[in-house]
Amino acid sequence: MQTFFESLWVQIPEIYLPKDWVDLTKWSVVACDQYTSQPDYRDWVKNFVWDAPSTYKLTFPEIYLNDPDKEERIAKINQNMRDYLDQWILENKWVWFIYLDRQTSQVRSRKWLIMALDLERYDFSKWSQTLIRATEWTIIERIPPRMRIRESALFELPHILVLIDDQKKQVIEPLANRTDKFKKLYDFDMMMDWWHITGYQVTDEESINWIIAWLTALADKEAFKEKYWVGDNLWVLLFAMWDGNHSFATAKAVWETKKKELSEEERKNHPARFAIVEIENVHDNWINFEPIHRVLFNVDHEHLYNEMVKYFRNIWSDVEIQHFGSKEELKENLQESSREEHFFWWANSDWYDIIWIKNPKLNLEVGNLQAFLDEYLKNNHDVTIDYVHWEDVVEELWRKKWNQWFMLPIMDKSDFFKTVVLDWALPRKTFSMWEAEEKRFYLEARKIVK
Repeated sequence: MQTFFESLWVQIPEIYLPKDWVDLTKWSVVACDQYTSQPDYRDWVKNFVWDAPSTYKLTFPEIYLNDPDKEERIAKINQNMRDYLDQWILENKWVWFIYLDRQTSQVRSRKWLIMALDLERYDFSKWSQTLIRATEWTIIERIPPRMRIRESALFELPHILVLIDDQKKQVIEPLANRTDKFKKLYDFDMMMDWWHITGYQVTDEESINWIIAWLTALADKEAFKEKYWVGDNLWVLLFAMWDGNHSFATAKAVWETKKKELSEEERKNHPARFAIVEIENVHDNWINFEPIHRVLFNVDHEHLYNEMVKYFRNIWSDVEIQHFGSKEELKENLQESSREEHFFWWANSDWYDIIWIKNPKLNLEVGNLQAFLDEYLKNNHDVTIDYVHWEDVVEELWRKKWNQWFMLPIMDKSDFFKTVVLDWALPRKTFSMWEAEEKRFYLEARKIVK
């Protein structure tokens, strides 16, 4: 069976999972980086796991990156990996994709596909045109300390999420109708009553060929140009990094260092050349993009308004304001934005406004707004900003001190890929997709050394 599809930069990975006697509820923990400011969570997990085998003992939360004992932590993690292998806690399940069905408190069924992507062909630099692409700025300074963890590790445990733009839902979704043909790898309740996950081994050639065929169709150059209305100067984007961007960039940096020691032949299939990711369709019914609004503190409304108008007119856009006496009246008059007109809304103590940006330069409302706010904050040091998820929280902050806020519309799923293609990266705090407990749980492992 073919295991590496070079034209797509996809590999069918060799997976390690715990032995059947291991309690998977204790083995699988959510990435602690989602709870950086919640030490109670980490303490709870530590006490819950106690002396049981667990990925809690194989991973390094980012909160500890600057601690004086980080080298001891890394050494202990590496020793645990060796012990789990030597003591037959982890076993090699060989080569396959994994189809996942995850239930959470928010959704009934989220479908993922685990595979490995080729780091040799990945470039996280600005304006990269690679098939796998970053969707946010990669902060180079964040990579070296993470390299120290990966370069000495025996295994990687994936928590990297990558999105595909599969409007026809042909790559992942049809696998749900084939689970009777797949071997079930695990099926268990997750810790802290965070619902359930089921994983299936995808090894039959028919399913693999189906996955590869539809990924190939998504990577077709002509179809790509037609979908995003772009010319020959922009190359196909197939895999868009979403969660774990810096982890994937770290894997790339480690590979660039390691491959210098290898012959051309050794580089072809070295395990460090690849990294495991979860693939999810951005058009999954259970993916919802929630806008993240902006609140400004210690700002003069009139000055902000004048600077905003000046900013957009200087970049050959224009601004039009509609006044309304109440939020209800404003909501009744909201329309869908277009490529030629973007909108967001704000209020002061007397009225609510819809702000229309004519001929916007960037693909998303939040991109155009954030570009202005970055410039404004740079020139007005007394003004501060917060990023708030919920409208009622924004309203509460506003009514307490008459702070200035901007609310944004929900982003269309189709705009995610289009924005990365046209604008290179999403602006920071573009949208929220999941609650913390819905993020990736560490579960599978893959050896990254020979």
